[in-house]
Amino acid sequence: MNIQFRESPEAASHPTTKTAIADCDIHPARATRTELYPYLAKRWQHHLEVYGVHAYQGMMEGPPYPKAQPNASRRDAYPPEGGPQGSSLSFMQKQLLDPNNVQLGVLNPLNTGQGIRNHDLSAALCSAINDWQIDKWTSKDKRLKASIVVGNEDGLSAAAEIRERAGDKNFVQVLLLSRNVEPLGQRRYWPIYQAAEEAGLPVGVHAFGFGGNPITPSGWPSYYIEEMVGHSQCQQSALASLVLEGVFERFPKLKMVMIEAGFGWAPSLAWRLDKVWQRLRSEVPDVKRPPSEYIREQVWWTTQPMEDPERREDLFDVINWIGWDRLLFATDYPHWDYDEPSRVLPAGVSEANRAAFYLDNAKKLYGIA
Repeated sequence: MNIQFRESPEAASHPTTKTAIADCDIHPARATRTELYPYLAKRWQHHLEVYGVHAYQGMMEGPPYPKAQPNASRRDAYPPEGGPQGSSLSFMQKQLLDPNNVQLGVLNPLNTGQGIRNHDLSAALCSAINDWQIDKWTSKDKRLKASIVVGNEDGLSAAAEIRERAGDKNFVQVLLLSRNVEPLGQRRYWPIYQAAEEAGLPVGVHAFGFGGNPITPSGWPSYYIEEMVGHSQCQQSALASLVLEGVFERFPKLKMVMIEAGFGWAPSLAWRLDKVWQRLRSEVPDVKRPPSEYIREQVWWTTQPMEDPERREDLFDVINWIGWDRLLFATDYPHWDYDEPSRVLPAGVSEANRAAFYLDNAKKLYGIA
């Protein structure tokens, strides 16, 4: 399947901006199939050569659309030295970091081993990814910070990985995906939240992932566009589960970041949860306050893909409900639905809100001086 998109000449010009920004969703890629091998024990190198990675065991109908693959990224993002888009630090610096005045870039690796049914292999791959992020990226450009990738279906080993990385300034958050074996509020994932809270690290929930179920609540979609639009539905299910299972009540210092699924749906979800909770609150005694209060206090949102209503005022109404202090700018580089920093906010936004939106919120959330 070839789903590459060509940027218009205007959009691909990468105008230099004086505004300092944080890009909270950058996807680094591996240049070669074996690039992780130096970070894996010989046992796992042999395993990958002989058996490969069976990420979709138990699946009935084939994998989800390959957003994480090179053919879903920008054509102009291929490094001149070769390799897939997002695999070259020097080209990322030239194309993204330098012209856009990126002071903080948060790496969210995809295709990492999360969700693999062999939990020991998943843990090994995730640990290797974390070492690789330091060695190839964060140690070579101090603007870049990594996400702790964990084998999330084994909560205890995931918590151990978080505790091992806690205090390492190369990492600023824990990374989960929105599609899992069970909704993210389930108890099997609680050790992850406990370890993250103890470490003072936000938990980022990125769109995608696969738990062995169809990627929509009613079965398999026919088209890639359904996959893309459906990310917001998956995030809503994940967030509702986190609230209603009492995760935020149990872990009051936990901070969650909803990544790459938009944010325009946040108010309506919160309103519906509040309304139904008023009538059914006896079923969920661990939810001691209206769900919207937990969402407003403990959830942040990356902006890409940012909603684009016909009336710009409608977007600002949504942001005002969420709070300008809860939005984290993101480009989604190098994917085709990349958001150009210079074109996201129109004129008329106050300097305080603009600074919070582009940089200050991220620095505060991630503890960057």
